[in-house]
Amino acid sequence: MFTKVLVAEDYEIANQGIIKILNERIGIHNVEEAKYCDDAYLKFRKAHNDQEMFELLITDLSFREDHKIQTRTSGIELIKDIRSIQPDIKVIVYSQENRQDKIKMLFDNLKINGYVCKGQHAVKELIACVDGVYQGNIVQPPELTNNLATNTMIHLDDLDIILLEELSQGFTKKEIRIKLKKRKISPNSESAIDKRVSKLFDDFKAKNTTHLVAIVKDLGLV
Repeated sequence: MFTKVLVAEDYEIANQGIIKILNERIGIHNVEEAKYCDDAYLKFRKAHNDQEMFELLITDLSFREDHKIQTRTSGIELIKDIRSIQPDIKVIVYSQENRQDKIKMLFDNLKINGYVCKGQHAVKELIACVDGVYQGNIVQPPELTNNLATNTMIHLDDLDIILLEELSQGFTKKEIRIKLKKRKISPNSESAIDKRVSKLFDDFKAKNTTHLVAIVKDLGLV
């Protein structure tokens, strides 16, 4: 079983609850906690520099604002920064977020190892998730696996991701078309790009480009 775990959770009750589960139900006693992403990152860096690395990160996605200016304000930023230094650290997201699309994006883009939704069955699911991740499995929550069975998820290919990234940087569809042609990425016609962007609007229920960019940033896509 994991021997050293870092928990990033801003609510004291939830924080202590996770630690109690790790200590008493799973048998992990070397657990450090942080209520803010920057604090969690500093603890991670110290452990890494001391060659006493954490094996598992359990983090929430959203954190309350603090009186101090925070460099990292979300679990997504924390995961990216920690994984840039220690790519093999296991990551479990423990959050009340239950939107299937957002959860799927975390697995697809951040390559998280497990996800647990806060709720009625959270204790049982967290125990199973930690054990499954330790065994080398990718542990998806029922909210996601049940939805995948109905085939109602949004499926994005490489071109969709490129379009979202370019739109998020403020490029117009005309400018994107020129860039795609230079990179020899197809389809790159104006009509093809229009159809793709229109489909993205429909898929994410976005009213305009600004709204679409805001949605995909919230999902951690760009």
